[in-house]
Amino acid sequence: MFVSGEASILHADLDSFYASVEQRDNPALRGLPVIVGAGVVLAASYEAKAFGVRTAMGGRQARALCPQAVVVPPRMSAYSKASEDVFEVFRDTTPTVEPLSIDEAFLDVSGLRRVSGTPVQVGARLRERVRDEVGLPITVGVARTKFLAKVASQEAKPDGLLLVPPDRELAFLHPLPVRRLWGVGVKTAAKLHEHGIETVADVAELNEATLRSMVGGAMGRQLFALAHNQDRRRAMTGQRRRSVGAQRALGRAGNSMSPDEVDAVVVNLVDRITRRMRAADRTGRTVVLRLRFDDFGRVTRSHTLPLATASTDAILQAARTLVAAAAPLIAERGLTLVGFAVCNIDRDGAQQMELPFSHVDLTADSSSIDAAIDRVRGRYGNAAVMRGVLVGRDTGWEMPMLPD
Repeated sequence: MFVSGEASILHADLDSFYASVEQRDNPALRGLPVIVGAGVVLAASYEAKAFGVRTAMGGRQARALCPQAVVVPPRMSAYSKASEDVFEVFRDTTPTVEPLSIDEAFLDVSGLRRVSGTPVQVGARLRERVRDEVGLPITVGVARTKFLAKVASQEAKPDGLLLVPPDRELAFLHPLPVRRLWGVGVKTAAKLHEHGIETVADVAELNEATLRSMVGGAMGRQLFALAHNQDRRRAMTGQRRRSVGAQRALGRAGNSMSPDEVDAVVVNLVDRITRRMRAADRTGRTVVLRLRFDDFGRVTRSHTLPLATASTDAILQAARTLVAAAAPLIAERGLTLVGFAVCNIDRDGAQQMELPFSHVDLTADSSSIDAAIDRVRGRYGNAAVMRGVLVGRDTGWEMPMLPD
């Protein structure tokens, strides 16, 4: 695949998105440390981050680190609207926009020089427009590859613009810590550190076979390529999700949750996922469980079904099986986050039966019941129908997301 010789890929990333929206809408919060979410930190302003507050941290720990922080409840509808407004600016800048989440995207601005100027000029103008039209700070990285553009935006935060010239790519990349490489989390970084590998330059000095022996085949190949800035992926528009997921951060309160309380979280997450899948006419085969423990460790488990489905009951059964198998780990290490994703998504979509609720026999197959429930929720809201296990429980916040 062709990679342009010009640095024409932009990675645009809103800064502390939820917290920035709160500071935009309430001028009294500007310049103050702001935490969004009380039980678990959903977002923190840069003023709060300076004290060590981080996303997904327990609220008690965050307030201990920053007692003067202003804690505000999340306003998901406000964040969704702000995201929509920002993406309008993105799409008015270039037709090639690849969304990554509600607050970041890749933009390919190659071929716009005559009408819009250099990529740096385009990036600067985009930042001005987001600031003027939406009222939010945004950081832009400009590079020849998607990987390096994203690294550049990370290095330029907050509220910055950074160009990585093609003739300075490795000089920019190699001094950075290994955590800057995509896919390198805490565990992979620890494995690399055990071998004295601290920077990207250290990775680049190794051959691919050595890296594979350290971190596994797929990861070794990826790290070898990225350490040499080999990334031939183009920014793509119109791509459908390859998985549909949801998660809930529990904070340290998860350590004292009973099995029934954990099951209620599982039910709620699976309900959200399957509802989104049916709304987008998607089905999938593989159910993936992600857990984070009180010691900050993580595990991932998966189960593949014989047929692709969007049935809540079928996916819930697989999800419960995965959680039951992980129960000893949860009891031993505590639980701070639960997440699920459905992968192996069908390529072309799947039509779901839609029948009026009054015409559905409750002994009918689960897809008919799911379709009827979806109709009622579409008319009266998601809270109109819920499983008995969720009645009276705090189901957490439903995060705004890009279309599936």
